[in-house]
Amino acid sequence: MPKTLTVEIVTPERVAMQGQAESVVLPAHGGSMGVLPRHAPFMVMLSPGEVRVTAPGGETREFAVGGGFAEVRPDAVSVFAESAELPDEIDAERARQALERAKARVQAPGLDPLTLAQAEAAMKRAQVRLRVAEFRHMRGGRARPYGEER
Repeated sequence: MPKTLTVEIVTPERVAMQGQAESVVLPAHGGSMGVLPRHAPFMVMLSPGEVRVTAPGGETREFAVGGGFAEVRPDAVSVFAESAELPDEIDAERARQALERAKARVQAPGLDPLTLAQAEAAMKRAQVRLRVAEFRHMRGGRARPYGEER
């Protein structure tokens, strides 16, 4: 019985991660969902959120993704994201500024529904990026590349 999944996180610009994992948590539109080896196959739309990949041995890597979709198979998870960033790749100050701009847009009077939805999505992306950037501080200041030994 397989104890790991092959995981690939791909964006239009790069392959953000390839490797083995014990589990993956995805930010599905209906809420976070966990995937373990031998999971039933399916596809799911992703919201902006955090993808958490737990490597064999228990080390967790967290990625801020900007939406997309994932394909789950019994032995693999493929994430096709609009963007995917590790904690070290996120400029927290820039994300804070983006969050403040988005909050101001959301609170502006007379927004049409489309503009409001775009502002709310920008706010969610900035919040996710900040949360993932904080993950770096919880891990001692530097996020090691996936699979790197301590």
